[in-house]
Amino acid sequence: MTDIYDDPWAYELACSFRDVPAEVGVLLGWCARHRTGYGPVRTVLELAAGPAEHAREFARRGPAATALDLHPAMCAYAARAAKDAGVELEVVQDDMTTFALGRRFDLVVTMLDSTSHLMTLDAFTAHLDRAAAHLAPGGLYIVEMSHPRDRLGDAPSVSTDWTVERGGTHATVRWGEPSDRLDPVTQIADDHVTMTVTEDGGAPRVIRDVVPYRFWTATELAAAVRLSGALEPVGRYGDFADIALDDPAAWRMITVFRAR
Repeated sequence: MTDIYDDPWAYELACSFRDVPAEVGVLLGWCARHRTGYGPVRTVLELAAGPAEHAREFARRGPAATALDLHPAMCAYAARAAKDAGVELEVVQDDMTTFALGRRFDLVVTMLDSTSHLMTLDAFTAHLDRAAAHLAPGGLYIVEMSHPRDRLGDAPSVSTDWTVERGGTHATVRWGEPSDRLDPVTQIADDHVTMTVTEDGGAPRVIRDVVPYRFWTATELAAAVRLSGALEPVGRYGDFADIALDDPAAWRMITVFRAR
């Protein structure tokens, strides 16, 4: 068994179906919409950043960017990737529920459903408290979560298996098996991950892991926000576009918060 988070290059490859530059453009557009009167975004913090693709893209566009992640391999990879790309990126190894950086940011983001690593309501509330404490005046916290229908509906929004190509590298990814049942009490599932990577026609390399995943509903998110009391929602989207959460085309649950 190989930990997928111990192989940041493979993890980044698995997620390379995402259009990160386009997503960052949308995030900045939402900032222009929801933080009027405060000027352009100058500082950004990405939480549970992993390879920090979004933080690196923000840095390319000018804002001072910081990436925070708990996993040392991810932090090392993010720092190295930023250096190779010629962008300035501060990387911090810390916990998304307890971090205290001593400064505030115009924008804080948590992408790719990384809130699924928060296993309890107390942890989620502590996370929201920490995010709010790091917002500058007019600052926003934007969190991207999976769409509730992925676990509650009969027709999930996102496939659990996909294929990616990058240069001469081909990879198939399966994130979750039909047997990976959600525990009805804890709402945690142990998702089995299998990734097969073939580089330049060489022998395939297989990565296998079991990743605990905590499913959060929209009403539980609202409960965590009320318990924290530090944030209020100012926008909710079902995609990196202006579609509602209940739109049939919605595939994510993205909420824009500001400090109370």
